[in-house]
Amino acid sequence: MTVLVITGTGTEVGKTVATAAVAAAAVAAGRSVAVLKPAQTGVLPGEPGDAEEVARLAGAVTAVELARYPEPLAPGTAARRAGLAPVRPEQVAEAAAELATEHDLVLVEGAGGLLVRFDDAGGTLADAARLLGAPVVVVASAGLGTLNTTELTARELRSRGLDLLGVVIGSWPDEPDLASRCNVLDLPVVAGAPLLGALPEGVGRGPAAEFPGAVGSWLGPGLGGTWDADVFAAAHAGAV
Repeated sequence: MTVLVITGTGTEVGKTVATAAVAAAAVAAGRSVAVLKPAQTGVLPGEPGDAEEVARLAGAVTAVELARYPEPLAPGTAARRAGLAPVRPEQVAEAAAELATEHDLVLVEGAGGLLVRFDDAGGTLADAARLLGAPVVVVASAGLGTLNTTELTARELRSRGLDLLGVVIGSWPDEPDLASRCNVLDLPVVAGAPLLGALPEGVGRGPAAEFPGAVGSWLGPGLGGTWDADVFAAAHAGAV
């Protein structure tokens, strides 16, 4: 696996921190890593974006951003309103392929959900993943409502012939409610793919120096860690 696409079921689900965790695990394994953010929105020139945040947490990774738009909107809308050129799936695939010639792993982090539009022609992260032939990891929220958005995302990936590697819970609460605990069992069922990890709530706000050493306990073997989905389910969903 040289290129991995990371998408979310929506905004604010922990996608950037999950990307940082995957990057940190790969770096710890001795792999060279690049993180590609096709379109950064809602960030002004000179401010750190998601790719820089991944580098801050994960350490020695190459951070690349193709375009930046100031308003916190879908990339296609933000580009149009700013009078700037949009990013197109072909550009994303070309940039990722080029990075893959110099890195062991390239992580492509989308903006929002899978079908958020990059341009007025309707190009999406899913189109870039298809051009790359890359597997996809879906980052989902833990609580109520996540089953619907996760299943819709998984169905869309399969309808396009894309490989869904699995699901990562992007922010596992300190005190999970009933819905969250039930979702530990239900998420892999609706996704038709395994749980690959669960990141504790707020870990991205902790000291960056401590982040790389902890990621192995948050990610399963498929993403370079030792986290065990069955053990996690027994601990949190055993009584539901």
